[in-house]
Amino acid sequence: MRRKRLSQRKNILQRAGAGCGIATPILAFTCILTATASYPAFSWTNNALSDLGIISGITGPLFNFGLYSSGLLTFSFAVFGLFNYLGKRWVGKIGAASFAAAGVALIGIGVFPENMVPYHYLFSVAFFVLLPISLLVITGAFAFNRKTKMALFTLLIALVAALPWILHFSIQYVPGVAIPEAVSGLAGSVWAMVLSYKMFNSASHPKKA
Repeated sequence: MRRKRLSQRKNILQRAGAGCGIATPILAFTCILTATASYPAFSWTNNALSDLGIISGITGPLFNFGLYSSGLLTFSFAVFGLFNYLGKRWVGKIGAASFAAAGVALIGIGVFPENMVPYHYLFSVAFFVLLPISLLVITGAFAFNRKTKMALFTLLIALVAALPWILHFSIQYVPGVAIPEAVSGLAGSVWAMVLSYKMFNSASHPKKA
């Protein structure tokens, strides 16, 4: 009976984590795109997305709210969802912990806008470094669990998340960093939504998982 209650609790937490994983990109990109629309002077090629966070009026507060709120959801996705779904192996726990750390970094980006030096820069670097690294670790977790398709998918997303930054620092294809930021964030969002769907199904139908 105790084991059954623990299993039910685990499934409830995993579904909650999956819900956070689905909600995160919806909230984040809604706020980001609305903020860009509210500030016509913003340039995708010349600006950083964080430039929106110090604009007066609705732009700055909306952008920053989207970041720290989605960071909190990302953290919840990792703690309630990934820790349960990735299994008991140490590599899965490390992957979930590093993804949770990326969520904390995202919270920091929103709490400390661009004009709060050096905190904003440090949190920004932490997020965009931790995102592909955590995905690479999680790739290993899927491989250990013999989930080959998810391992390959996660590896692909990790490469897509890292590639815009590698190209930016090697050939600097645009003056600003808004495009690599958006591409990297979008890649992570696609992965989170796909995995959240699988996590929700796994928790809802544990015998079929």
